[in-house]
Amino acid sequence: MPSLLDLTSQGDVATISDESRLSSVQLMDPQQLYELWERQNWASHMISFERDIEDWGKMTGEERGHLAWLLSSFFIGEERVTTQFTGLVAAYESQGEEAFLATQQVDEARHAQHFNRFYEQVVGYDGTFEDRLQRARGDLNDAFLVLFDGHLVDACRRLLADPADVGAKVDFITAYHMIIEGTLALTGQEFITRYMERNDLLPGFTEGFRNIARDEHRHVAYGTWYLQQKAAGDPELARRMQDKLAELLPIAASVLVPPGLKLGDSYELLGYSSDEVNQFAFTALSRRLKVIGVGLPALAA
Repeated sequence: MPSLLDLTSQGDVATISDESRLSSVQLMDPQQLYELWERQNWASHMISFERDIEDWGKMTGEERGHLAWLLSSFFIGEERVTTQFTGLVAAYESQGEEAFLATQQVDEARHAQHFNRFYEQVVGYDGTFEDRLQRARGDLNDAFLVLFDGHLVDACRRLLADPADVGAKVDFITAYHMIIEGTLALTGQEFITRYMERNDLLPGFTEGFRNIARDEHRHVAYGTWYLQQKAAGDPELARRMQDKLAELLPIAASVLVPPGLKLGDSYELLGYSSDEVNQFAFTALSRRLKVIGVGLPALAA
């Protein structure tokens, strides 16, 4: 079964005609996505956690431990992106893009607020917002820190240094919209939400999490649009996207591995196997790359 480490050129089974058709798909542009944001806006502080507090108290220690580990990566990830998104906002190329990118930074701050409220009111982490972030950081593995504190921070700094650097912008969007949001976040959201809905757990958290996923589908739509535009006009930028994917996919695959296991081990969390998770991530990324018009990268064995 394919995994994130199986993203090689052999894995791309679409025909040339299929790829041509997919890469010519008309995507929503930034202005349209901004207007969609206005229609889909929501307030994190209006969500009640009353039932969630009861549900959390009834869970076993093992269940709480699994969820705390899974959700810590989202909590820290939302904070990291909120602070590191400024570089991409500064790199806008049209007024519509400027407006949309500003909404995404607001979205990321709102997502972090949702997780902060959940960790304070339900999980029971005392102290300040910063205290809760620091405590949640203890659940993260080294690969997460490399991706978010290394690659993402570096990508932001490069854009702040030169907002007109299109190559740096392609790197940022490939890393964030394709890998972090489009592969890791949306995959995790899919399986965690399924688990919550199947077991009728944490309805307040799940309401916010569904809203977050809707926001992130909108963000990924922007990233897909931007990369499609650049790949169609410049083969070197298309190659750059593949090179960045090849660099980051092994790191992303390691982010998904639970504590005590290593990359390649089989595992199960919340009733879902590592094969199911990897297949979902593989399929989602493959489809987006076909729409963009670039092949899957070949990774070194």
